[in-house]
Amino acid sequence: MSGLLQGKKVLVTGAGRGIGLAIARQFAAQGAVLWLNGRDDVEIARVAEALHADFGVSCLPLCFDVAEPKAVKQAFQRLFTETRQLDVLVNNAGILDDALIGMVQQQQIERTFSTNSYSTLYCSQYAARLMQRAGGGSVINMTSIIGRVGNSGQAVYAGSKAAVIGITQSLAKELAASQIRVNAIAPGFIDTDMAHAIPEEKFAERVASIAMGRIGTPDEVAKVALFLASDLSSYVTGQVIGVDGGMVI
Repeated sequence: MSGLLQGKKVLVTGAGRGIGLAIARQFAAQGAVLWLNGRDDVEIARVAEALHADFGVSCLPLCFDVAEPKAVKQAFQRLFTETRQLDVLVNNAGILDDALIGMVQQQQIERTFSTNSYSTLYCSQYAARLMQRAGGGSVINMTSIIGRVGNSGQAVYAGSKAAVIGITQSLAKELAASQIRVNAIAPGFIDTDMAHAIPEEKFAERVASIAMGRIGTPDEVAKVALFLASDLSSYVTGQVIGVDGGMVI
């Protein structure tokens, strides 16, 4: 039986680990033709090779920095040259760099917004052009529960992720006539390297704030991405779907 994404051409940014890798695996299992982005060419090539071996689908590495406009343009030019089509874009690449407001540096602000927010605009702009040629598509943007409700010491990160929500809802309205759906996923506390980088005491506090009493898994986020990428969500656009287990910050 064909998968939910059989033959669909997909680009996942930040696919080398964590949520991005889980999304890539879910999509590969459903028959997608994958382009996998990362900044580490060795890591992303290894991931692409492993997914091809596991699922037998085409998985190609595409190494570029999503925060660099010229690099994004060149990557999409390559996509256009080699595929002439893009059905799904997952804007997943992002960074977290916490600091109390009195300690925030200009470079930190610029780096966080460039990676988390500007990159969503850069990639979506080029993806929309390719999707319009194909008669439609799905853009999935990764925001965060922090972008919806904020958190102490995370003003910069929260701002960058809140911007993703605004971008998502605006693009959904702009691109609906072209049959391009644009939605966002807002994960809560998910079991990734980023989560385990925080102090043990803070980790326990975060878990205690989750109504379901446990940390989420990358695969649980990936399943929502699969829904938004597939025709199961054919009439869904402009939405921000929380995947947070009832987390309250």
